[in-house]
Amino acid sequence: MYSKVLAANDNRKQQVYFGGDFQAINIIPFDSIAPDPDKPHIFKALLNYWWLSDDGSIHHALRAQLILYPQYPEVRFSGFLQGCSAAPSELMDERLRLAGRILFLGICPDGKIIGYLCHQDSELAREFALLDELPRSGVFQEPGLDISSIDERSLLVEKLREIHLTGWIRSRKLGRNGVILPCEAPNCGGMTLEAELDILPNSRSEPDYLGYEVKQYAVSNFQRVNSGALTLMTPEPTGGYYRSAGIEAFIRKFGYPDMTGKSDREDRFNVGGIHKVGEYHRLTNLQIVLKGFDRVTGKIIDATGGITLMNREGEEAAVWGYDALMTKWNRKHNKAVYIPSQCVQSPERKYWYGNLIRIGTGTDFIKYLQAMAEGKVYYDPGIKLENASTRPRTKQRSQFRIKSVNLPALYHRMDSVDLCEGQAASS
Repeated sequence: MYSKVLAANDNRKQQVYFGGDFQAINIIPFDSIAPDPDKPHIFKALLNYWWLSDDGSIHHALRAQLILYPQYPEVRFSGFLQGCSAAPSELMDERLRLAGRILFLGICPDGKIIGYLCHQDSELAREFALLDELPRSGVFQEPGLDISSIDERSLLVEKLREIHLTGWIRSRKLGRNGVILPCEAPNCGGMTLEAELDILPNSRSEPDYLGYEVKQYAVSNFQRVNSGALTLMTPEPTGGYYRSAGIEAFIRKFGYPDMTGKSDREDRFNVGGIHKVGEYHRLTNLQIVLKGFDRVTGKIIDATGGITLMNREGEEAAVWGYDALMTKWNRKHNKAVYIPSQCVQSPERKYWYGNLIRIGTGTDFIKYLQAMAEGKVYYDPGIKLENASTRPRTKQRSQFRIKSVNLPALYHRMDSVDLCEGQAASS
């Protein structure tokens, strides 16, 4: 449950201010984000929003939505009265200029949002004013539903401490039916950790464990947690030649022959390597362009833009629209834990997870784009075409990666925690 004390200009005409960045979409569930077809400089996100009446009944506000203004940036709550006769219209009248009203938002597991608005002089408002200082998420306070509720962060840290103290763990993965299966691939570090956390394989854009996205990455020494790199997202392009012509045509046009000289890689083409903003890759002749993003002001100036893989002639090889990426990034990465790991492959593949972890909280898609503009986040695909002249077979893997040392650039707060000591330091 969240609450916000409303200002006088939080009303039906001027909408309700939900923050001077995009943190609000980290905690408020929505179906999807899309540019406004009539105003391509803003995004809109429809909500499954319901008003709670004093008799306990709830009433659907069909037009409720979030409006994201990237040019400022800020988020506002709009359409919450339209089509709902039971909505608190009087309390949202702009002529009254009522300051001190309190909006409560209850977030249900199925994504439904139940709102209640109380007058500033009500018994509820007076009782609320007596509460001690509450935790905050952006402009929202978190009253919680139960003062005895379990601290999810403490549970996460304790579980990771247990896994660290276990030492070397045989490489494994968890099947969709919950059965432990062997795992011998190079990417089994993440799968083994997920198996230890009982995380079933899924493709949902939701956090992995207790509200946290769980990311492990390889290091040679547990004291050097800033070494190495890790994958942040693996989204497929939403536009460009990749989508219009298909992955095989994309590889044949922009890929390069595998020149390893190994017989098992003959007749193979790759699209790989680190691609950054403003740097053409020497083999693909492609670079990353942030279309519609002003890197000087750090603002999205065109909501229809996206991360674009472009050649020297200006052709768009692949595009990832900002709307789809924003949905995926904010929903999944608002709280994330990064765990270093080591691996031995002989006599059998095993993993050990380190004691120095980092917990990032409060991300924002603008921070993600700023990090990409600075070259900290980059595109590093693993795309290939095998048997190109006989029976073509493609592999698709578009991935955006970051060096471990640059992770703090993505979060408003990054805590380092020693699982052996339970101490945390913020950055």
